[in-house]
Amino acid sequence: MANKEILKHTLARLEKVVDKCQCSTSINRKYELNLENGRISLLRTTIDHNYSVTVIKDQKQGSISINKTDEQSINEAIDKVVEICANSEVDEAYDIAPYQEPKTFVSGDLEPDLNKMFDLLQDYVDKVKTNYPTIKLMDTAISFTVSTKHLMNSNGVDFTETEGYYDFTSLFAAKEGDKSSSFNYSSYYVRKLEKDLLSYGSLKQVLDETTNQIYTQGVADKFKGDIIITPDCMSMLVYFVVNVYLSNMPLISKTSPLYNKLGEQVASPLFTLHAAPRDERIAKGYHVTGDGFEAKNMTIFDKGVLTSYILNQYGAKKTGLPRSNNTGGCYIVENGDTPLEDMIKNCKRGVLVHRISGGNPNNNGDLSVVLKNSFYIEDGEIKYPLNETMITLNLKDALANIVEVSKEQVNFGHEIYPYVKVKDVLISGK
Repeated sequence: MANKEILKHTLARLEKVVDKCQCSTSINRKYELNLENGRISLLRTTIDHNYSVTVIKDQKQGSISINKTDEQSINEAIDKVVEICANSEVDEAYDIAPYQEPKTFVSGDLEPDLNKMFDLLQDYVDKVKTNYPTIKLMDTAISFTVSTKHLMNSNGVDFTETEGYYDFTSLFAAKEGDKSSSFNYSSYYVRKLEKDLLSYGSLKQVLDETTNQIYTQGVADKFKGDIIITPDCMSMLVYFVVNVYLSNMPLISKTSPLYNKLGEQVASPLFTLHAAPRDERIAKGYHVTGDGFEAKNMTIFDKGVLTSYILNQYGAKKTGLPRSNNTGGCYIVENGDTPLEDMIKNCKRGVLVHRISGGNPNNNGDLSVVLKNSFYIEDGEIKYPLNETMITLNLKDALANIVEVSKEQVNFGHEIYPYVKVKDVLISGK
């Protein structure tokens, strides 16, 4: 059966068996070129199928996903999901998306430019060898993915979304003699291959920094100073903020310190954060949410004022709070007025934070992590790359203590971030 026929078949079979049903199919075709031992390997093509169905009866819910779409597997999944539903607990918040006008969305290329992929990857290898002689490339790949998703439900929802995008990832380290830096990496998404691979994302900046991270030092003491968070690291910190403060679980359980803070100034006026899956600058976005709504862009923090949580339909019904316009991701932090060079010059003592490791925040947002691929700053100058150095902060306090945001922004294709400076962070050596 074709994908849409599968969904019609599912709805027809379940029409008189359950109260509500929502189902989806997706097919992803991926074309990938890898670097192996410094040479480009043969093209690898993979095709993945997925089928998911959720049913509700007597306010009990069952869900199942499988990676097969043959008729026998589909019918077995339908029988199984009814059984799962019957054995689940009652929850009045279970629901499916209401009727919306049927729509089809298409973005990006639908076929890869394989010759260009090969040429650009070879060009990248040659340029790194010439311009970064200490860099040793490891897992590096360029790929093109085209994905088609169909979603239908018993309320008449009928969405189709097709998107194509290129994805580049490179892992590397710098080495001189028997000394080497720690591993570093960079990645991004683009809709079209219009420039050389070094021109996108933060790749060139990260390669430059890695060449200077072979000989590292730790800080000798413990002090409170500034941290300048790079665009690469902002992704992880925004993820922490969303998951600790703004999403379903912390709001349903009321453990979030930002519960009931909508409309209040909870962060620095310099901080504006959007979730914008349909922004033209976002190469890997989405038009339809997983729970069956057409996605719209939204602002989460507007000059420090909390304007939206990130709640899907279930979270909204459980909390009594508004359902958000999308389900998060595709984050954009608006840039500021201060050049990065001046942010560094204005730093009396602190660190440039590129990557963090080793910890997750608690329910209050307290976080202690080890710095990776980062630098020590003193008297407005980057002094040396760091090792065995930690930072300790509270995420809510960090949002309030943002003192500078850079003019520069980096577009990773799925997120866009500037550099962000936070004051009064505890920095400590081993």
